[in-house]
Amino acid sequence: MDWWWVLALLFGGLFILMFTGLPVAFSFLCVTTVAAYMLMGGPFGLTQLVVSIFDSLTKFNLTAIPFFILMGEVLYHAGLVTKALDAFSKMVGRIPGRLSVVTFLIGGLFGALSGATVASTAVIASLMVPEMMKRRYSKSMVLGPIMASGSLDMIIPPSALTVLLGSLAEVSIGRLLINAIIPGYILLSIYIAYVVIRCMINPSLAPRYEFSEISLKEKIFAALHELMPLAVVILIALGLMMIGVATPTEAAALASLAAFVIAALYGKLNRRVIRESMMSSLKVTVMILMIIAASATFSQVLAFSGASRGMLELVLGAAVSPMWIVVIMLAVVVVLGFFVEQVSIMMITLPIFMPIVNALGLDPVWVCIMILLCLSVGQLSPPFGLVLFVMKTVAPPEIGMKDIYRAAIPYCLLDLVGVALVFAFPILATWFKG
Repeated sequence: MDWWWVLALLFGGLFILMFTGLPVAFSFLCVTTVAAYMLMGGPFGLTQLVVSIFDSLTKFNLTAIPFFILMGEVLYHAGLVTKALDAFSKMVGRIPGRLSVVTFLIGGLFGALSGATVASTAVIASLMVPEMMKRRYSKSMVLGPIMASGSLDMIIPPSALTVLLGSLAEVSIGRLLINAIIPGYILLSIYIAYVVIRCMINPSLAPRYEFSEISLKEKIFAALHELMPLAVVILIALGLMMIGVATPTEAAALASLAAFVIAALYGKLNRRVIRESMMSSLKVTVMILMIIAASATFSQVLAFSGASRGMLELVLGAAVSPMWIVVIMLAVVVVLGFFVEQVSIMMITLPIFMPIVNALGLDPVWVCIMILLCLSVGQLSPPFGLVLFVMKTVAPPEIGMKDIYRAAIPYCLLDLVGVALVFAFPILATWFKG
């Protein structure tokens, strides 16, 4: 059977199963199990499938995933993120769109501590929507910053999704995490600049209100008391990797330990916090490992059937610049983001894209970070962006989907600006060589 027929049947079966409501990982496992049996010699193919799953899940670098998740869960359930919100609120002065800026700052911090987009969006919305609505902020200034802040979680390291992408793409997870720092915070800066400029041009979007400003001494105290402990956790998680004294797994384990210690020092560590943190971490970790297992088997079937080689020869044989090939790849990710959730996109595209990237001699970390940014567009893009529906769930009844779509579109465009900057200046995403 020709490779394009194999590719068409694999993706056709995959999309049919996904549209029936079967979870993504199980859809991939079902399709690859049937394909392995038919294409790889019946029972021998199934044996190879089991071996592939075992090999994909017994990699040392995957242990960073549960540790990073546990770190964020402990700090979240201990209530330390709420303390950080209070600190940011005290420290931000009379800036246009003040509460929207505070939302972005807490979103950037939450992104560094959590990496869980759904949880981040829900928490930030529950904290900020009532206050912003009370201050008569426009719907776009309430909804847009909250959704954009939630989508930052998948970019700003340490992010479990970044570790997952690195595992699926088979690139250095340490390099990927550290090199994502600058693009993540550039995107955060673009968001803040956009809100401030819009509110300067049209102050009615975010009316000023009276609040008691605090002295510089009090701001320094708030930073040290509420933010410094969380900054220490982030520094441990990323700093140890940057100076080369710890692997991603070791850094993640030490950061998780630091999260427990800090929660205990604040008097917030109890049985409830430990139980909820452990259970949440366990659920997310199992889901991610299932996804990795399914993706590994899918990649093996693509390679054995000749589909990967056929796609590679087709692309390399085309008289097209490598940069245009990268643009096409990113465009595919953005378009898929309109209809398919992010993990599915990674599982569908990476087994095909990464061999092409390596064959073209491009830096895979650079391409992976741009893919992360494009996935962020998908989180926010109508009609099926995940963050949009999370926002609808937690928003007041008077907020309709039309309001949510209208608020999200500018940030989709700003995400594309971030992609363009990284594309034009690769050093932003490749400065750390590891």
